[in-house]
Amino acid sequence: MAVKISEKALDHVIDEMVEVVENSKDEIFNISEEARKEHEHLVIELKETKVKVLQHIENGDQLEEKVRYSRKRLAKVSKYFDQYSEADIREVYESTHLMQTNLAILRQEEKALREKRDELERRLITLSQTIDRAEGLAGKISVILTYLQDDFRQVNEMIESAKEKQEFGLKIIEAQEDERRKISREIHDGPAQMLANILLRSEIVERTIRTCTVDEAIAEIKSVREMVRSSLYEVRRIIYDLRPMALDDLGLIPTIKKYVDNLSDFNKKTIEFTVLGEDKRLNQKYEVAFFRLMQESIQNAIKHGKASLIQVKLEICGSNLTMVIKDNGKGFDMNIKKDKSFGLIGMRERVEMLDGQLNIKSSLGKGTAIIIKVPYSTA
Repeated sequence: MAVKISEKALDHVIDEMVEVVENSKDEIFNISEEARKEHEHLVIELKETKVKVLQHIENGDQLEEKVRYSRKRLAKVSKYFDQYSEADIREVYESTHLMQTNLAILRQEEKALREKRDELERRLITLSQTIDRAEGLAGKISVILTYLQDDFRQVNEMIESAKEKQEFGLKIIEAQEDERRKISREIHDGPAQMLANILLRSEIVERTIRTCTVDEAIAEIKSVREMVRSSLYEVRRIIYDLRPMALDDLGLIPTIKKYVDNLSDFNKKTIEFTVLGEDKRLNQKYEVAFFRLMQESIQNAIKHGKASLIQVKLEICGSNLTMVIKDNGKGFDMNIKKDKSFGLIGMRERVEMLDGQLNIKSSLGKGTAIIIKVPYSTA
């Protein structure tokens, strides 16, 4: 329960972090768009302001020319004021003063427009830099977000893998205990009981020799011999289940052939074994691993797949070992992850230890195919 809660809490934290980064990216994008819109507006305003500046310069130059002409006329009137009427003199003075006033106002407006133009140019430069920084930052955040999502996905996969390995480790311990109980029960019910019977029958043989005929004693000895033979068979069967001695003595291929034949007879299934490539002994770790992988695959096909036909192919070729176990069982939906699939987890662990690959192909009603491929080295 605590593991599930911690996983949900971690997922919540990851989702919040990704959301914050995405929101920050959106905010930066909005800032960039607003800056871009303002930039476009200022470009238009700057263009209009420059036109106004040019108009004021042109109007000012024209008015300044009129003011110079009016001053000359005023100087002439002042020099020869006795030749002009009072109305003419007043008109020249007022006209000159008005033009000077308008020129001063025009120059002041021109100055203000120049300052506005310069300010607009400075703001445009600042906005351009802001837009460039915002776009650069948005690009970096996009890259960061991609990395974060990939890293978080890897973290989740690592957590899930660690959880599976932890559960697998606990399952191994549980399986070991079950196997010990099974072996203990088999020894108790099999060889131990038989040895006890042999001990009892040996006492009967002793009494028979003393009190009965020789034929009766020989019959009892034969019975004891059969019990010893049965006990020996049971002990060998238990040892074979733990680790086939033929694997060490004869190698992988003969051991698989013997195992497949026995299993086929016992379960009334058709199990075919084919060898391709070189028929040779392999390094011990490969022989043990491939035997256990074959054993687990066939047991799954019989127990879970309910298969009637199982085909096992082993290819020993060059620097690779390939094994394919295919059955006609009921199969399963690979899109649905099965909980507690420790058999498959154990198989993957074995293959990964050999730096190999394990692929499973299955669909409902169409059986299952397991493909194992590992690089082979004699070192």
